[in-house]
Amino acid sequence: MTFSEKLKEARKNSGLSQEQLAEKLCVSRQAVTKWETGRGLPDVENIKAISLLLNVSIDYLLSDEECDVREMREKIDLDKFTAGNGARSPKDACCSDKYQNAEHIYALIRKKKKSGVEWISDFIIGAGALDVFDSLANYGQTYYLVESEGKQFFVCVDDEFITSSALSSKYEGKSFQRGKYIYKKLYDIKAYHGKSR
Repeated sequence: MTFSEKLKEARKNSGLSQEQLAEKLCVSRQAVTKWETGRGLPDVENIKAISLLLNVSIDYLLSDEECDVREMREKIDLDKFTAGNGARSPKDACCSDKYQNAEHIYALIRKKKKSGVEWISDFIIGAGALDVFDSLANYGQTYYLVESEGKQFFVCVDDEFITSSALSSKYEGKSFQRGKYIYKKLYDIKAYHGKSR
């Protein structure tokens, strides 16, 4: 992904319009449009501000590496899947069926990494309130980290689709950050029933 693509994606993920981002950066909307269409780059100070505002690293914005490679979205019928053989839910079973030859399929729990303003808001509203709002906004989505043939895939299963992204860099350890969220491994579906179904 280019800088312009990453900027546009990060802005949209933050729920900001070009005009809102421009206002926060004290620049014109045309400047943001120019950056997002690849016709120019912001100066160093604006790159730092963008990084803080959109909760992405400067390295991510400026790196030529792609974060995800080839996202694939498929329609599913969850009624065809049942818990069992290590799968604790139909969504686990769906992911396990999709990646039958995977060495590991980790079910994940997701928590939003809060900015300073969000921490203060959460304290004022009530501890954990923002996490509840975020959970409600993403209700029905279950996340997985799949390891298969030396590659990793980030997978989201909801009531209608399974969406998979091949990752260009590996996540190690029990937890990892992806975008503005921190994911923690809960259990390995494959550990309960081996590598074959």
